[in-house]
Amino acid sequence: MIAWNSTPVPELDGTQSDITLFDTARQEPALLPGRPEQSLYVCGITPYDATHLGHAATYVAFDLLNRTWRDAGSAVHYVQNVTDVDDPLLERATATGVDWRDLAAGQIALFREDMEALNVLPPEQYVGAVEAIDWIVPVVEDLVARGLAYPVPGADGEPDGDVYFSLDACAALDEADEARWFLGQVSHLDGSTMLELSAERGGDPARPGKRNALDPLLWRSAREGEPSWPGGSLGDGRPGWHIECSVIAQRFLPSPFTVQGGGSDLVFPHHEMSASHAWAAAGTPLARHYAHAGMVGYDGGKMSKSRGNLVLVSVLRRAGVDPAAIRLAILAHHYRGDWSWTDGVLDSAVDRLATWRAAAGAATQDDVDAVRDRIRAHLADDLDAPSALAAVDALAAEIRHRSASGEPAEQPAEGGARRGLADVVDALLGVRL
Repeated sequence: MIAWNSTPVPELDGTQSDITLFDTARQEPALLPGRPEQSLYVCGITPYDATHLGHAATYVAFDLLNRTWRDAGSAVHYVQNVTDVDDPLLERATATGVDWRDLAAGQIALFREDMEALNVLPPEQYVGAVEAIDWIVPVVEDLVARGLAYPVPGADGEPDGDVYFSLDACAALDEADEARWFLGQVSHLDGSTMLELSAERGGDPARPGKRNALDPLLWRSAREGEPSWPGGSLGDGRPGWHIECSVIAQRFLPSPFTVQGGGSDLVFPHHEMSASHAWAAAGTPLARHYAHAGMVGYDGGKMSKSRGNLVLVSVLRRAGVDPAAIRLAILAHHYRGDWSWTDGVLDSAVDRLATWRAAAGAATQDDVDAVRDRIRAHLADDLDAPSALAAVDALAAEIRHRSASGEPAEQPAEGGARRGLADVVDALLGVRL
């Protein structure tokens, strides 16, 4: 699958320092030392609806990490999936009378347009679940052969053969190994909370025949009216969600790779279960670190399709909103925090963008160098974008004061400081002036 286009990232003088990132699994900030290569996997969309602000905030957050690593001189191997076959997609296609493949293709195309407009750097591999099926099947077959997965009998009209992962069998692997996987390693949740979230987020804890109510689906046997693919000894069907990401990540990235990213709603069960699958399949952790972006609400409440209050990036763009202002509105909030979109949030971002653009023309090279170093320091501290934006605000205010007082300005460096300031906020913050 093809990702989206991007413009080259400007190269800046100097370099970024080692960064600290809050690790969900460790429940504390973790130092990510500089390496020649860094690796990142961010879970992609299920393409049954357009890109809303929650999606955008997650991908902008990890775009900051990508840019910060690149600024530190690291080559970044970035992989993202797209779950182009899953229950929500099929349900939406049925409800709207659209072929599921057409629905997925249209929403994926729109997502690409949104990411390109928001200046999000594309992944090196952008992989759909459908194209990964041939890689997933042998992994699931191996787990079954090793007693780490099992088929369940049909119940309530469901066919025989749905294959589930055995969390208990996985937990018993290499019990003497302190580095082994255990349930709760990523989320640190108690059992009752896990059961509740599993039911809310695509699991089926009440399914008869499962050995553990939390065991996740690996392979869904073919149903009439649903798409299916050959599954070898598993029979025809389609893969579960968690194994999709685990297999794609382990195919393209080191084991373990540096950072697994996503929204905070993916901590459990998705990232917990993907980590279990990786450990069972390869005997290694999936990722060294787990980082998660907060949820975006609307006017103090939840943003959701059912409430009819989704704020869509494509709708904002069609209304004439500058994508750079949308990105600034997102960056005004720390990536780990939950926040709400309001008209005021957008208005402030539009004003901020205009202020930055006006100030850029009068920035000296000393201004550019100083703000570059401040932004780098803030991003190294758990991607503190709000403080980085405040540093640019302070520079803009200083330039405005200089202009109002008639103070003589230093001459910009050859080539013009305006381009230099634009390079800094583009390279580090992804904001195009």
